[in-house]
Amino acid sequence: MARVLLVEDDPNVRNALILALKGRDHEVESAASGEEGLELLTRFAADVVVLDLMLPGIDGFEVCRRIRATTSTSIVMLSARGDDFDVVGGLEAGADDYVVKPVRPQVLEARIRAVLRRTESVASPVETYGTLRVDRASLTVSRNGRRIALPPMELRLLLHLSAIPGQVFSRQQLLESVWDHDYLGDSRLVDACVQRLRSKIEDVPAEPKYVQTVRGFGYRFGPV
Repeated sequence: MARVLLVEDDPNVRNALILALKGRDHEVESAASGEEGLELLTRFAADVVVLDLMLPGIDGFEVCRRIRATTSTSIVMLSARGDDFDVVGGLEAGADDYVVKPVRPQVLEARIRAVLRRTESVASPVETYGTLRVDRASLTVSRNGRRIALPPMELRLLLHLSAIPGQVFSRQQLLESVWDHDYLGDSRLVDACVQRLRSKIEDVPAEPKYVQTVRGFGYRFGPV
């Protein structure tokens, strides 16, 4: 069971999703606007926010940015069209995954489970790469001695890539391993997450030392 905050202005969609989520034993709170959702989030410790992008007042893009600026709560966005503007804009604002409307409850449930699944904590030495320190036991990351707060999907991506430095992973491999997407998924999820991760762990994000692009293939960690 997860604590889900649903932000959706369409009452028919909102009520249908509330019933579907509660039917899967989630605790659900809902809001009809971005302002209401942000206020509710201060009182409701959500595990995941299901966020419609097209909202009255503050739109979903801005709500996503504000949530991400203050918390690592997982965010699954709802896109009415699934076009590049919606999807890329939402992912760049900090969303972890997306579902295209009309929403199939089983698809939304799969996305929620995927973004909430945590990498298992196993005892292992602390790994140091240049100025970057990765502690797999406590699931913490720091750079130049300062702790970096990473949302779950960014942390899982870093842990996965750094587990085998130098190995190249295709976007599809990363979708299957990090996002639990076992079908031909959307590489934009990976690219947007890489961009956000680089902005936090790289000294110069435009010249990455840690999460490197291998053109035509995918991504690798290092060599540092």
